[in-house]
Amino acid sequence: MTSPEPGQDAPRVGRFPWYRTHPLAFDAVLAVGVFAAILCGAVADPHGPHGPRFGARELSATTVVLAALACSALVLRRRLPRSVLAATGSLTIVELVVQSSDPRAPVAASSVVALFTLASRTDRPTTWRVGALTVVVLTAAAMLYGASSWYAQENLGIFAWTGMAAAAGDAVRSRRAYVNAIRERAERAERTREEEARRRVAEERMRIARELHDVVAHHIALVNVQAGVASHVMDNRPDQAKQALAHVREASRSALEELRATVGLLRQSDDPKAPTEPAPGLGVLDQLVEGFTRAGLPVELEIPRPPDALPASVDLTAYRVVQEALTNVHKHAGEGARATVRIVRSDAALSVTVLDDGAAAEPAGPEENGGGHGLIGMRERVFALRGTVVTGPRADGGFQVRVTLPLQTVRTGETA
Repeated sequence: MTSPEPGQDAPRVGRFPWYRTHPLAFDAVLAVGVFAAILCGAVADPHGPHGPRFGARELSATTVVLAALACSALVLRRRLPRSVLAATGSLTIVELVVQSSDPRAPVAASSVVALFTLASRTDRPTTWRVGALTVVVLTAAAMLYGASSWYAQENLGIFAWTGMAAAAGDAVRSRRAYVNAIRERAERAERTREEEARRRVAEERMRIARELHDVVAHHIALVNVQAGVASHVMDNRPDQAKQALAHVREASRSALEELRATVGLLRQSDDPKAPTEPAPGLGVLDQLVEGFTRAGLPVELEIPRPPDALPASVDLTAYRVVQEALTNVHKHAGEGARATVRIVRSDAALSVTVLDDGAAAEPAGPEENGGGHGLIGMRERVFALRGTVVTGPRADGGFQVRVTLPLQTVRTGETA
């Protein structure tokens, strides 16, 4: 295996101990260890005068064969846990029946390992059913075919070790399931956070794109018209050309100021100079109307009574709706068109209406002219505030834009 490049993570395999990456080799080593323990127990006398004595008993061929067969089956304990338990349990019963004299060889150790493996890799009901059957069968065989009394130490040892194997295996399985559940929840939470971050980034990009479109489309349209006027009258009427160029300069300056304020949103959030509300509101609507009037579009502003303080989002959206609607009138309504802006506020909503008497049809969509997103951006702004938009030709000629922005919902959302 090649070593990872500097700065790269190591291969995933290297993050785990060798006994997890090579389970078959580990099981083979375990089988050899259990085989050695069985042989050592077979030659030891646990009832010596001064305690257990090693080498006090002879090692029989039957013990070696049974132990070798039982331990060989442990190599497959992960792949075939039920079959391995059945094989080791059967060989343990054979050893208990054949060697009826005490003390016996501890071939039951292989059954203990097999039962632990089964309990750690299956569900709890299966563990308790199979574990109880194994404990009862092995303990009964030891009691029935042993030379000592049924409550002898060896018989109780088989009962205790097999019972603890089942309980320990079930605890390991529960712990593994708990850790996996925590890891899965953490990964799911991480994915959710990433998706939420991507969604917020997409929404912020869309919002900034709308701001940039509204600023650029409005001011560049005015600059384009005034520049065309200046070019047309440059030779014959230089005073009018100079006035048109002054309007170009004023519109471009306003565009730069609004662009600077909008791009300022991309600053760090803790920058005290970063503006919190880059776009104007209805308080500067007179300046917007005056700019269009100077550009050659007569605009009549109808406000029955000055609107009270509006939520920032409603104030911004209303201003952008008027700005986009008048820009479309200026671009598409044709010469001689007039526009009317009517703003009415009630207790529940703010109504913005922009009408014109031009002869042109509805502004072309993006699929028709390859560009504009004005009406799309307008609808996105209004729908974000749960408002309504109605656009289309008027019955007596011209075009209309009617927007209704609810106030109660916005107040509740901002308060929350």
